[in-house]
Amino acid sequence: MMDIEKYRAMFCNPNWDYETLEAADEIISRIGRDYLKLKTYPNQIEIVTSEQMIDAYSLIGLPTSYPHWKFGKDFVMNQNNYTKGRMGLSYEMVINSNPCISYNMENNSTCMMLLVIAHACQGHNAFFANNYMFTDWTAAESIVDYMVFARDYILKCEEEYGEEEVENVLDACHALMNHGIDKYKKPTKKSALEENERLRKLVSAKRENYNELWRTIPSGGGKLKEAALRDEHQRYPKEPEENILYFIEKNSPKLPDWKREIIRIVRKVSQYFYPQSATKVMNEGFATFVHYHIVNKLYDEGYVNDGFMLEFIKNHSAVLYQPDYNSKFYSGLNPYTLGFNIFMDIKRICENPTEEDRQWFPDLIGKDWLEQVHYVMENFRDDSFILQYLSPKVMRDMKLFTIIDDEHEKEYEIGAIHNERGYRKLREQLSQQYDRFYHIPNIQVTKIDLHNSNRMHLTHFMQKDRKLDPEETKSTLEYIRYLWGFPVELHSKNKLGINESTFEVV
Repeated sequence: MMDIEKYRAMFCNPNWDYETLEAADEIISRIGRDYLKLKTYPNQIEIVTSEQMIDAYSLIGLPTSYPHWKFGKDFVMNQNNYTKGRMGLSYEMVINSNPCISYNMENNSTCMMLLVIAHACQGHNAFFANNYMFTDWTAAESIVDYMVFARDYILKCEEEYGEEEVENVLDACHALMNHGIDKYKKPTKKSALEENERLRKLVSAKRENYNELWRTIPSGGGKLKEAALRDEHQRYPKEPEENILYFIEKNSPKLPDWKREIIRIVRKVSQYFYPQSATKVMNEGFATFVHYHIVNKLYDEGYVNDGFMLEFIKNHSAVLYQPDYNSKFYSGLNPYTLGFNIFMDIKRICENPTEEDRQWFPDLIGKDWLEQVHYVMENFRDDSFILQYLSPKVMRDMKLFTIIDDEHEKEYEIGAIHNERGYRKLREQLSQQYDRFYHIPNIQVTKIDLHNSNRMHLTHFMQKDRKLDPEETKSTLEYIRYLWGFPVELHSKNKLGINESTFEVV
């Protein structure tokens, strides 16, 4: 009892010290482990100033990265917006690494410190360590070391080849980052030591550097020419390639090795962030669900008092604030709110189902809510999570509806309301909005003109009849042309396979 009173005095004091944070991390970790059955990476908590948090913003949370003007530009923009009061800063930021690194703002109150330790060090940490998108597509134990390797390599390239030339390659790669991701083929995971050893062998060994495209070079002889003509009728690549950066890295006929390595670095970083873009709602929703239960457990066990809980409820409610659709502050659905509401609803359905729940979610009725929450957290991403678990009750509570925006009509049309048919339609359409294809055009390498011009043919498979912006498309194709070294042509096709537009950079 004396220990609880001691901790309550520490936690309810608005001014924290490092002893308080150490005690909070120990107790919150114990509750997360024993009460919520969370499996996490070891935690590394960093207390940062506002300027350090802005620096973390510019590097998207990574503690180090290679030099590029974009990071500096983002830092200056965020710093100016913050000092002029046009933006606030997060109370915390956490990255997918092992140990899991979280940055906590130094001006947080003690209550806020406990909230973000529960949110980031338990919620986000457990999500990173267990969700299949992160365990299958990223290597949390090596990302920090790899970024040190990437930084050192880029600096060496700048010394040898010049900052401008390296910057041009990075500009082109950054423009194509969204098209440098494997969405279906799991990437191989290598440590920083393995990457250095691979690079050492690449530099020192004499390699034949064989490439399918080198067969385009004339070598004389009638039989060879006949073979070349036969090969010309074979499609290359045999299967379309979605990862454009990977294809260029492996197949560009005239790209020097140091540029290939830079492409590899950028696409590795892009791959690292891919799961985060696909699980924003789930990740934030689960972390909010976790901090809500942990802080309430702290209260139940006597570690915090009513005054602490009042401040917690105020901060928790602010995180979940969802402006109405007609509010001037509305900017879309709050991912914290949507994710938290769905996870809380899964718990409610398991414990206190209604007749409606029995019809919609028969597999959840009577199940252990904690096991179901863990199953969902580990095995879904945003689009499948919403499609599978968004309930009519959550749709009603959040007052969700769909709008049909037809470019040929002067007025909007309400597409789905609160009825049986409307619930299913709304859930399907909201799920589609969190599908990657909704935001990133589906563009694939479909053909290379072998034995001729080495022209690259790209195909854009249109989704929902959404067309490409001509100026942005032309600019992006110029970056591809720069890296590939030969003309590039893009065909935009609708769902019937009919070509609707063509773009070309020679």
